Amino acid sequence: MKKGSAHIPSALSTMVDLLGWRAQWQPQRLAYRFLVDGETEVQSVTYEVLDRRARAIAHRLQALNCTGQRALLLYPAGLDYIAAFFGCLYAGTIAVPAYPPRPNRSLERIQAIIHDAEATIALTDGAILPTLEKRFGDCADLKGLHWLNTDAVDDALADDWSGVEIGSDNLALLQYTSGSTAAPKGVMISHDNLLHNSSLIHQSFQDTPDSAGVSWLPPYHDMGLVGGILQPLYVGAPMTLMSPVAFLQKPLRWLQAISRYQATTSGGPNFAYDLCVRKTTPQQRAELDLSTWRLAFSGAEPIHHETLAHFAAAFAPAGFDRRAFYPCYGMAEATLLVSGNRPGQPPQHCTVDSKALRHHRVLTAAASSTDGSTEAQVFVGCGQAVRDQSIVIVDPDTGRACPADRVGEIWLGSSRSIAQGYWQQPQATAHAFRAYRRDTGEGPCLRTGDLGFLRDGQLYITGRLKDLIIIRGRNHYPQDIEATVEKAHEALRPGAGTAFSVNIAGAERLVVVQEVERRHLRHLEPEAIVAAVRRRVAEGHDLQLYALVLLKTGSLPKTSSGKVQRYLCRIGFLDQHLQSVYTWEDETLAGSLLQQGAAGMRPDDGVATVALPPPTERTAMAMQDWMVAWLAQALRLPVTAIDATQPFAEFGLDSMTAIELVEALETALGRPLSPTLVYEYPTIAALAGYLAAPADSPAHASHATTLTPDDPEVDQLVRELEMLSDSEIQELLGKQGR
Repeated sequence: MKKGSAHIPSALSTMVDLLGWRAQWQPQRLAYRFLVDGETEVQSVTYEVLDRRARAIAHRLQALNCTGQRALLLYPAGLDYIAAFFGCLYAGTIAVPAYPPRPNRSLERIQAIIHDAEATIALTDGAILPTLEKRFGDCADLKGLHWLNTDAVDDALADDWSGVEIGSDNLALLQYTSGSTAAPKGVMISHDNLLHNSSLIHQSFQDTPDSAGVSWLPPYHDMGLVGGILQPLYVGAPMTLMSPVAFLQKPLRWLQAISRYQATTSGGPNFAYDLCVRKTTPQQRAELDLSTWRLAFSGAEPIHHETLAHFAAAFAPAGFDRRAFYPCYGMAEATLLVSGNRPGQPPQHCTVDSKALRHHRVLTAAASSTDGSTEAQVFVGCGQAVRDQSIVIVDPDTGRACPADRVGEIWLGSSRSIAQGYWQQPQATAHAFRAYRRDTGEGPCLRTGDLGFLRDGQLYITGRLKDLIIIRGRNHYPQDIEATVEKAHEALRPGAGTAFSVNIAGAERLVVVQEVERRHLRHLEPEAIVAAVRRRVAEGHDLQLYALVLLKTGSLPKTSSGKVQRYLCRIGFLDQHLQSVYTWEDETLAGSLLQQGAAGMRPDDGVATVALPPPTERTAMAMQDWMVAWLAQALRLPVTAIDATQPFAEFGLDSMTAIELVEALETALGRPLSPTLVYEYPTIAALAGYLAAPADSPAHASHATTLTPDDPEVDQLVRELEMLSDSEIQELLGKQGR
């Protein structure tokens, strides 16, 4: 086969066939390289070696009678994960990608996934197996899970592997979408789904075996797995990988890898592009060569017109061409890609009236106002439906197609990329995957739950139908947050609150509206309630609260049947029509964004100016004072408001702020630190004591032997961050920069 040929034999019907074919005809061709440190430390694997490793793991799984069973994959990003994934496919075992649970955090979600998938075995590596075994062993109903350390699987077992009969419709994996902790949904994705969507991506991206990719996306996310791992295999192009934590610690690494390996295809969520602009200097950009970057995809969250413009301007001197941007739309239920821009054409955008949009009407800003006073919102088009995919905008109440000037639910027509449904959830499957249009009878269609409109063939995404809260690219079910809030303080009335997000200065922010018990109205202590709610939301959901509105008893908008009307609550908040007894808003979140936009604040303004004393004077008290000053600047609070004995969570810190603090400490101290320190030492005083301890103390020795920048505990922490939205991160970028 010629190096530049992208021909895939039609006889290949499974991903097992595909890798086996690559191993047979291109055995020594580079499949993946993994940048261990995100820069120069490289691990690599060819198709032949990967195929042999997968067969060895498959033989071990077959010996354990795992064919047809579900296997949990708990790995940090790296080549071991890829080998284990294909090992499952070769054994006819259904892979269940998941992220290892974070230290000192609940096992509730991973436990729910294990129960839903009925997984009997978990694959992992030797580095994290002891920790996982202990954590799972402490949970009575997880003790029976069998563990397979793939590091201990001998490659020689590959010779004993016997292929199992796998059809194109056989399930390859269960992709669990982010959502309610109590009821996770596993999307059933077959081999045919993967091959078909890979062919769509191939045709849409126009990649060839001469292409080269770079990806830092998490491998347990559909974009990271299908787009970052399986698509390069389909094309036969080498892929350079790094962990999400490596990217977040130093976003320049992503661009350096593109430059070093002359990548043609790479991308990520919108926030990644904004982060690169904010976290790099003109001098660093001058050393890059991005002229080979032909396709820069952006998806997984709302795409901002300003971000694309800022990135294109910042990196034009490095050879980046704005025509490389490829806005796209996809989801796990459709395997991955649904729509995308045409390569080489500038992204399209549409400016609409924000007030009309609240009522699902699409009016261009120019048509709806002649005095320039209209609130306008700019949406970036996510391209047109790719081959074999069809999109229709449907009124979710009537099941009929919407007029062109209306926002409706995005429905997808039937195609080979549409997944088989949700694992063991027939009702949810019927609702989402078996929808039929009432005006034409067409179907079955996939209800995406996303809202949007079509304009000149371009798809524009405006929000979510079912009140799902999407902040930093992560999904949060409002009922989960509402349950947390109502238990935060005795003055809050159970079942009488709602949570939703609003866009504040380009950032999605969390708002909670909550009724107060009547008996507490006369002697209300709102400051205590706000503090309690902020702490519980930060601890339970890793979210910062933007606003809390306390309502009179019985005033929360509800239907006649008693259901909370979240949409009306949101409109009431925006229009200030709620019957509130107290309203709190975090001005540090919205205010810092506005100030940055107005003043052109640079990444190195703000908290980076805090100085540490000389090494000989770095006592626990000195470290404590430094962190108090840093947090005061980061949170825009007076120093007197920062209590060193108060848990970090009580300040409303989320994971990103925590990692920013540790990153600042790394820079100030001149040595690497574990991003999990803020969780292990949950107060300023405790962390200061650890940092001031002698380097040869037991605490430091423990960290030196168990935590490195590539350890799974680091990856677990950062997994919460790896899908951050650009708007969420903008506020953070003004606080600290490299």
